[in-house]
Amino acid sequence: MSTQHPRLRTDDGIPPLAGFTVGVTAARRADELGTLLQRRGAAVVQGAALRIVPLLDDTELLAATRELIERPADVVVATTGIGFRGWVEAAEGWGLGEPLLERLGKAQLLARGPKARGAIRAAGLVEEWSPASESSVEVLERLLDDGVDGRRVAVQLHGAPQGDFVASLEAAGAEVVVVPVYRWLPPLDLAPLDRIIDAVCNGGLDALTFTSAPAVMGLLERAADRGLREQVETALRRTVLPVCVGPVTAAPLDERDIDSLQPTRARLGAMVQTVTADLPQRAQRLSAAGHALEVRGQAALVDGELKPLPPAAMALLRALVRRPGWVVPRSELLRVLPGCGADEHAVETAMARLRQALGAPRIVQTVVKRGYRLALDPAGAAPPAPDPIPDAAPDSGGCL
Repeated sequence: MSTQHPRLRTDDGIPPLAGFTVGVTAARRADELGTLLQRRGAAVVQGAALRIVPLLDDTELLAATRELIERPADVVVATTGIGFRGWVEAAEGWGLGEPLLERLGKAQLLARGPKARGAIRAAGLVEEWSPASESSVEVLERLLDDGVDGRRVAVQLHGAPQGDFVASLEAAGAEVVVVPVYRWLPPLDLAPLDRIIDAVCNGGLDALTFTSAPAVMGLLERAADRGLREQVETALRRTVLPVCVGPVTAAPLDERDIDSLQPTRARLGAMVQTVTADLPQRAQRLSAAGHALEVRGQAALVDGELKPLPPAAMALLRALVRRPGWVVPRSELLRVLPGCGADEHAVETAMARLRQALGAPRIVQTVVKRGYRLALDPAGAAPPAPDPIPDAAPDSGGCL
């Protein structure tokens, strides 16, 4: 789902993503993505899930370039614009630009999409064909239909290995040379990525964005190193919305049965539009004590006014909203306040802060000797009680 013209403010003046926190795992264009989200009101947590090997230092790319100059390919597949441009620029830096372009000019050039096509033309070359779908699958089908048996095919990669693509060509008799442009490695500083993983586990994120398949794999591998992979994958299935720039990026999540949100066009701006359209629809809206209450990811709207809440207060409000109108015992509320031990006084303290932050204390009623509940207005009579509140996620912060 996406919207063509997302408003930077709603009718009541609140930015559409106000109250939501979004994680950014990108290595490239992370600041641009973060700024676009912040302009729409989101709080942003950045933590690159990978780093890019500088092209001029990449011995694998240099070796592939030399090989293709010495033994030219019959077919060259350009998968991305930035990757193809980077390859040509790196070759020029090594003094190999002219012979590489000469060999490429004699090959059958296929471009996966318009950006790759533009990069080919910018290098003074002409592509033979490019699919309107921008799909690697369609490129593969074209190659197999034309026949590749005995032909030498160069495939320009962009970070993620295209194992199925290459294997299919090899099974059809092609000799495949992979050109590993922009290889990914783990980030040198893992602390920002660890903060994102912690936020996924403890409920501190509402959405997590990915702009490449290697970023997905990098995050999951780091979570596995910390013994948190199962917890992260569970959160991505249930509580944190994974947002991918396109189906190629989403493939590692698909393999793990994790659904993701994707824009109709694989572009950064379209991904931000999709997040902007989707997240506000996930807010819970109630009428309590004569007030319009909207519970967002990390904040609440009370009568259209944004009310940022501290983590403990937010945890209590979520627990109450999960069972609207029903009394939630202090013992159950204590379970959503990690780090507070067995002292139910912590619930009272956090509840006082919740009421103060909401600015409308009567929204939450105290039921003597039993617990607390939302004061639903008559039109919002309590539905059947849901399952008991689950334990809070570990290591999700102190009780206040």
